[in-house]
Amino acid sequence: MPYWVWFVPLGLATLVGALMAFRYGWIAATITETDVINAVANRYVTQDGGANARIADCVGVPGQVDGAWITVRCGALAYHVNQFGAVISTDPASARPAI
Repeated sequence: MPYWVWFVPLGLATLVGALMAFRYGWIAATITETDVINAVANRYVTQDGGANARIADCVGVPGQVDGAWITVRCGALAYHVNQFGAVISTDPASARPAI
């Protein structure tokens, strides 16, 4: 077996790791608070809010738990979102102090 064949898996793993790092860096550099609030508000209206849910029910505040970049409060729910735009937890907004 040729000697270079042993380094192909290492090269592929390095390439995949570099592409993933570039992707996550691009997301972190280009995502805005408005993008996050709009995405969570759409989720609230379509999935979690019920029949009377409106986008206007949602407001963004600085992160309220560890690891949260922004907390979006929609009606009776609080969505905690990290810097990549992923919801890390959801809890009742009434359990958190109002700002």
